[in-house]
Amino acid sequence: MRITVAGVGYVGLSLAVLLAQKHEVTAITTTPKKAERLNEFISPIQDDEIERFFREARNGERSLNLHTTTDKAAAYSGAELVIIATPTNYDEENHFFDTSAVEDAIEWTLKVNPNVLMVIKSTIPVGYTESVRNKYGVKNIIFSPEFLRESKALYDNLHPSRIVVGCDDDQKEEAQMFADLLLEGAREEEKRAGTAEQDIPVLITHLTEAEAIKLFANTYLAVRVSYFNELDTYAQTKGLDTQMIIDGVCMDPRIGSHYNNPSFGYGGYCLPKDTKQLLANYKDVPQTMIEAVVKSNTVRKEFIADQIIAKDPGTVGVYRLTMKSNSDNFRASAIQDVMKYIKASGIPIIIYEPTLEDGSEFYGFKVVNDLSRFKSESDVILANRFDPEVLGDVEEKVYTRDLFRRD
Repeated sequence: MRITVAGVGYVGLSLAVLLAQKHEVTAITTTPKKAERLNEFISPIQDDEIERFFREARNGERSLNLHTTTDKAAAYSGAELVIIATPTNYDEENHFFDTSAVEDAIEWTLKVNPNVLMVIKSTIPVGYTESVRNKYGVKNIIFSPEFLRESKALYDNLHPSRIVVGCDDDQKEEAQMFADLLLEGAREEEKRAGTAEQDIPVLITHLTEAEAIKLFANTYLAVRVSYFNELDTYAQTKGLDTQMIIDGVCMDPRIGSHYNNPSFGYGGYCLPKDTKQLLANYKDVPQTMIEAVVKSNTVRKEFIADQIIAKDPGTVGVYRLTMKSNSDNFRASAIQDVMKYIKASGIPIIIYEPTLEDGSEFYGFKVVNDLSRFKSESDVILANRFDPEVLGDVEEKVYTRDLFRRD
């Protein structure tokens, strides 16, 4: 099958690589340099499995039928299936996802290949797919939410917890076809690795229910992050042992010991925007919890900043802007808001961030990538995630809530 994927971020690129094991995949980017590097099997994002697949493809050890282009007309016109995985940033002013890139992909497809099935993978507001179908007077658009982690996107496509596809009742065959493509990609790697077949549940739902599943799933994760962060805030304020309390709470099998490591707040690309979008979707519906989880994240970041300010440091060093270990993405990372609160108090801040140029500035903060200099100039080092190999020798300077040393 000839498949076109719009977007080469975590979602689009991981899907393109997954499907290129068995199908002819064309990925679309707006950046010529990125297209050139992808065609050389060089990943623009940090993702262990994508990098492994690309390394094996470069070495002739793996076949990937993947081509990246900036030519939208050619890419869409030749497709038998179009997957839309473009970014949908949250518009704080209008309280809505910016879906312009999704609609650009739809419009190009309708212009050159109007009857092809389009599957939206971008995160969108509840009710969006139906509204965009009405806007363009078509039905050949369905929705499938993604449940991927940054830096582990291809791994999560190879080992999916579930596959959900939303469609009309008369489109279940097309929805199942798409689900089967995702299953096929995961099974292909199982065969190659000689591992047992996974039990991967598939749920075919209505369009709007599938959209709601995505936003409610991510908001639940944000609730869980906020819960353990507020537990930690209480324990720090009262002089209690956070880890001991969490260990005791999580011994209850109904709660479990997963997703319980405190942080400076939930962040990254998905959780902040998805919780705000769900709150916007609740405009005419009674609620208190959804609003509370959004507010809780702000309160947590302010608390972390206050803890640092109370130490009265001469200079605060920020170790990495990323939300997670082994990631190069710091879009909407919680630590950036903490930095702004600290800066407002007049305390100087320097950043250690190897993905940025040494000596450059990031929103007015100086980047110091000479590690020895960074450590010596920092009176307190703020680390959302603690790296013992890098920070072990200055642990007494480090302020972190990474109690379990995991994401």
